[in-house]
Amino acid sequence: MRRDLGRIGTFATAFGATRLAYGQLRRRPPGNPSSWERVNHAGRPVLLQAGAAAAFGSAAAVAPLAPGAALAVAASAVCGRYDDLHGDHRRGFRAHLTALRGGEVTSGAVKLLGIGAASLMAGALLKERPVDKVLAGVVIAGSAHLVNLVDVRPGRAGLTVLALGAPGLLRGSLAAAPMGAAAAVLGEDLGERAMLGDMGAHALGAAVGGAIAAGNGRLGLAAHAVGLVAAAVWGERGATAGARGTTPCAHPCE
Repeated sequence: MRRDLGRIGTFATAFGATRLAYGQLRRRPPGNPSSWERVNHAGRPVLLQAGAAAAFGSAAAVAPLAPGAALAVAASAVCGRYDDLHGDHRRGFRAHLTALRGGEVTSGAVKLLGIGAASLMAGALLKERPVDKVLAGVVIAGSAHLVNLVDVRPGRAGLTVLALGAPGLLRGSLAAAPMGAAAAVLGEDLGERAMLGDMGAHALGAAVGGAIAAGNGRLGLAAHAVGLVAAAVWGERGATAGARGTTPCAHPCE
């Protein structure tokens, strides 16, 4: 009973904090208001405040339970927002790493290095043994990437977070944080009034990755890490094909 109340409380905290932040951000968007506006795949105007609100709500609910995971959520949100503001046409890790070797720091490189480093730090705080620390970091970073990867149509990222987080509810309250935050803005996302953008997708992905990392032992961590790396490789192949003009990108913020 106590565990059930803990899950409900965490979900409610994330949901409420996200809704509160969303309302405030819509009334008073920080910085240039136009930086929070986008056109989605169907040509409809949408707002990015939902992503910032979801990042805030998930971090607020995660922090009391796992400060290390909250660090990864915050870093993912910051790096994602940077990409929302400064992203370019390049897709895939290879393109960004190639630019980095040439001395150009792209928004994709900022995400790769920033989220990767924060995820490894979070993994180090969540686990005790060195191998588990590294695997946990891979799971957190991989989850952040996966949720952003599927964010190509309204609601897909939020529904993915709910699906990935649901099994974690059996192990503890941490998974309820990203689920509550995702649920709070899912209606706006599905209704094509808002979108998560890189900021929201990466933050929610890092939060659900933190829950997976915290709730699994080495075998579970390894299995999740393999699956997430495979998804990243698949995404890289799709990005390469898109760069060649065979697969158009459907999401303006990717």
